Amino acid sequence: GERIGVSDDEWALIGPLLPSERGRGCRPSQDNRLYYEGMMWMARTGSQWRHLPDEYGKWNSVFRRYRRWVETGVFDAMLETLAEMVERDATADMIDSTKSGHIIVQRHKKGTQETEALGRSRGGFTTKLHARCDAKGRPLGFVLTPGQTHDVNGFAPLFRMITDKIEAFLADKGYDADAIRDEIAKAGVEAVIPAKSNRKTPAPHDREKYRWRNLVERLFNKLKNWRRVATRYDKTKESYLGFVAIASIKLWIPFVHET
Repeated sequence: GERIGVSDDEWALIGPLLPSERGRGCRPSQDNRLYYEGMMWMARTGSQWRHLPDEYGKWNSVFRRYRRWVETGVFDAMLETLAEMVERDATADMIDSTKSGHIIVQRHKKGTQETEALGRSRGGFTTKLHARCDAKGRPLGFVLTPGQTHDVNGFAPLFRMITDKIEAFLADKGYDADAIRDEIAKAGVEAVIPAKSNRKTPAPHDREKYRWRNLVERLFNKLKNWRRVATRYDKTKESYLGFVAIASIKLWIPFVHET
């Protein structure tokens, strides 16, 4: 199939954001680009690590580096840096969540299922990805919970993870709760959340701004083009979120090149 990778221009931007790895015997390792492209191949195809084509390097070496970068927060830091290179759009941020497809991971003991954001819901054994994006649909942060978790549980970590001053915060009526509205109001931000039908005194919302919410839905559609995001194959929460970050980094690059 088609080779998955980054252009020279893209690499010039993201290459310096990766740790300079050392080869065996302290020889400098020149294979960061190859390995990173191998990780992208894994994210795009959803294949097993041992099926990684040889052109990207030994699968076990790529896997070990991926785990090391996940554990040291390399992908999160890359995403943050790319976002900082672009002028912040403070018009509005929005949140939503989506369930990943059927999960093909080894069964966990009950205690670790919750820790690794795995749970049972109508779709079987699932995980729920909560995302926050800006008014251009660019991803700003993610939270992972077990599949049966209510959307409301994703609000606080996503809202608090970014302290930038924004004008409005958009969410669907699943987030219509007094505690959520209070927290948004305390931050001096306009809540654009439709009221649930059973509310005695429904709060009004700006219908025009609410239409922007399709941007977060479109973000999920783009992320789900990466099979390892659409379906969770990873045993650990961190490994899964690492692939979400790789897909998100690819979405940010064109915006950085515009500046």
